[in-house]
Amino acid sequence: MDIVLAIKAIIMGLVEGFTEFLPISSTGHLILMGSLLDFTGTKATVFKIVIQAGAMLAVVWESRDRIAKVFGGLVGDPVQQRFARNVVIAFFPAAIAGVLFSAAITEVLFHPIPVAVALVLGGIVILWVEHRNRQNPKPARVETVDDMSMLDALKVGFAQAFALIPGTSRSGSTIIGGMLFGLSRKAATEFSFFLAMPTMLGATVYSIAKERDLLSMADVPLFSLGFFSAFISAFLCVRWLLRYISTHDFTIFAWYRIVFGILILVTAQFDLLTWAD
Repeated sequence: MDIVLAIKAIIMGLVEGFTEFLPISSTGHLILMGSLLDFTGTKATVFKIVIQAGAMLAVVWESRDRIAKVFGGLVGDPVQQRFARNVVIAFFPAAIAGVLFSAAITEVLFHPIPVAVALVLGGIVILWVEHRNRQNPKPARVETVDDMSMLDALKVGFAQAFALIPGTSRSGSTIIGGMLFGLSRKAATEFSFFLAMPTMLGATVYSIAKERDLLSMADVPLFSLGFFSAFISAFLCVRWLLRYISTHDFTIFAWYRIVFGILILVTAQFDLLTWAD
């Protein structure tokens, strides 16, 4: 394997893992990093989706006790049955929208400038939500994921569908959307983690099946490097984020999005950096 290509794969995996569960858009960062590294094209797009499975595996490992509890309670435990049902309900809006619109979205929006605009707009939304919470603090209607109704799950599912737009952030959409719909920060974050599992697995399987003619066994080492580097970085990030949200809000991520998005737009406007499509 080309050593330069291997280094690019590792960098992309690290970017995926460190950004997937933060409200800053992993897809947006992968598009931007891919542009800077000249790691673009259809196969690169599949690579970016496949390495998300590595990040997903980190959440599976971190949540293994709850996952075992859910599967163990599918027969006879109403609480676990309701939780599993809600995850399935929340999964479908993005899944259906992805099948219908993913090709058009990839063609039009998977480029640095649309990503930068989405980063800035998403940051403004996060600032508004956090400002509203500070100005009008009130107890969350739903304190834990086990208190969620089917309607709550469906609303979060529709919020996740917005993350098909690169630069929006899947975790940002589900967590901030959940908070707007009455979930506590902890409940919204936990549900976002669990919702990531079927969503990211489905996206990986769909992408591989769709582009299978482009792939070969020769791609396995490259994809494996990205997969495992994404797993390690996501594992570290998830543990940190769970501690962080216990005492902080998401304002810092909003400002990061805005500053980073503006920086991209400025560098593109004045040709300070070449952003490859």
